[in-house]
Amino acid sequence: MAVGCRFQSLPDEILLHIIQFLGVQDVVKLQSVSKKFLRICRDKPHWRGRCLDAAAVLERVSLFRQGSDWVDEEGVPLSRAVPTNGHPLQHHNVIERIGLLATRKREREYSRIAANWDPTFPGEDTNWYHEYIQRNAPTVTNWFERPHPPNGPTEDAIDVRGVALYKPYQAENQLFAVSPLDDGSICIWDVKGSKAKKGSILSKSRPGLLWHGQSMSGELSSQSIDRGIIECVSVDNQRHAAFFALGNKVDLQSLAVVTATRFERVVMTMSAANPTVPLTVGTFNGLYLHDYRIKYTPREQQQEVVEPLSPRHRDLSMILEDWRPLPLYAALAQPGPQYIHHMERPGQRDELSDDIFVAGRFTSILHYDRRMFPSIKGSLHSGGRLCSLTSLPYPFSSIDSSLRRRLELTEEQVTKSKSIAGGRTLIACGEYNTKGSLEVYGLSSKSEDGRSIQISYDSTMKNRQTASSSKLLSVINHGNRLVFSDGQGYLKWMERDGFTEVRRHRIGKVEKVTHRSLFGAMPGSDDIARKLLSTRTEVGQSTCNNDEILFWTGEALGLVGFSSRSGFSPEDFVENTKTPEEAAAEEEEQVYAERMRLALERQADEVRFVQNLGMPRH
Repeated sequence: MAVGCRFQSLPDEILLHIIQFLGVQDVVKLQSVSKKFLRICRDKPHWRGRCLDAAAVLERVSLFRQGSDWVDEEGVPLSRAVPTNGHPLQHHNVIERIGLLATRKREREYSRIAANWDPTFPGEDTNWYHEYIQRNAPTVTNWFERPHPPNGPTEDAIDVRGVALYKPYQAENQLFAVSPLDDGSICIWDVKGSKAKKGSILSKSRPGLLWHGQSMSGELSSQSIDRGIIECVSVDNQRHAAFFALGNKVDLQSLAVVTATRFERVVMTMSAANPTVPLTVGTFNGLYLHDYRIKYTPREQQQEVVEPLSPRHRDLSMILEDWRPLPLYAALAQPGPQYIHHMERPGQRDELSDDIFVAGRFTSILHYDRRMFPSIKGSLHSGGRLCSLTSLPYPFSSIDSSLRRRLELTEEQVTKSKSIAGGRTLIACGEYNTKGSLEVYGLSSKSEDGRSIQISYDSTMKNRQTASSSKLLSVINHGNRLVFSDGQGYLKWMERDGFTEVRRHRIGKVEKVTHRSLFGAMPGSDDIARKLLSTRTEVGQSTCNNDEILFWTGEALGLVGFSSRSGFSPEDFVENTKTPEEAAAEEEEQVYAERMRLALERQADEVRFVQNLGMPRH
């Protein structure tokens, strides 16, 4: 005990130096000893160095294998600076000087390499302890509870038709997933486990709230959401309202339809809802700015017409009563928008600018300014078919990024490349010639007359070689990395340069594989993540699982976490109400049925064998 007390009384710098020689598992155990060790063991530069040591970038560096090839300050190789004869004391002094120069040289070179690798920008807050876990810890797939019909069998699950995250305003560590279901209902899951079991269904509306679902013949209603539409749900956390691609606005606190808006064509995509700007809605061949914050007088509260009117004037009166001001509309030269992104202001993650970017089944990313809408402001030529966008409020240069990837910049050059005023980054994914395409665009903004902002498209990076051999489906920011999903069922994490792969994970199948499954073990039968969402809530959260990845397969929801524990599945949410005697009897019946099946198969094999011998009939 006395030794432990004396050990804790050492200065923090000495303790941190000692901790650097411990393994990761030992450091994790040590931080639970006391608050002091917890603070020291979570040191950000320490874990930043461990992230660098574990990164693939050091595989290209022979830093610690240089030996005597290092040179001193005058450019003379250190191996030549050692005298071959002389006084022993003089020889010892030279060796100390050489060792000091070599140490300083290595420290400077290591600092330069770390600056080239470091993906963060000035002013960006990073928890390097969590970053190390998300880069190196085991990954696990968790499957959410599947919704079922009210009076139907538990084996029949209702498909999920989309997803958006709902974080109640000013609620700490609460996060919910909101989805429309195949029967026209709305379902809400608990993502963090704050009110119910993690991944369980928190509430579900009545069937047919959004549309009438399936008819008696099994055909879907023509008013339902198209299965090819990915961005069909958007949530305003401050107003506790959800918007669905049918034009409905639903109050999430009461699960009731508040308003419904008609558009001339089918809704293909929507932007994320934000209380400070209108919702951008993309139909088959146009874009709308839908300002849902404006309240219109309901028809039943309008003044009724008392005077008798002719049939012609009566029809005109009904048209005037139904009239609503049309939202701003921008026609698209080519149909098929698939993703609408509202970009942040430079250097501000939580502040939206007036820039709107649209990607879809056309070969360019369209740029609109909300103040100049519906006029188009510019476009970024891609050549591919893009389906997902995200952004960073920091600058990007393809030349500097390539030089940093090869570790060729000095620390001053790295700092200068990251400090460009008004710089932002737009990230896109999709396909090009049936292969995955990950694209990064550098944007810069500057004021011309003190008010108007001119956007210039400075730099472009397109990774169409090493991203994936199949189409990329969704891309988001995750910590200091990018993560995207592809058509092979993989989630791949990349550095922000878009080329260096950090790790990958295959999500698998939602159903548990059994020995009776014919297709469970076949290659290529895994589910694919059509949409990714980060579950990050607060920056200061102390758990690394605060930033897990929620994904939607087109039928079910899942969560990729970082843990050595096995994940949960939909079967784990089914309550077992049977007694031990009933469970034993059911198991005995299953064993008996399996034995009878095998016996019948053997009997059938014997009959076929006798018939194949061609024995004469008696």
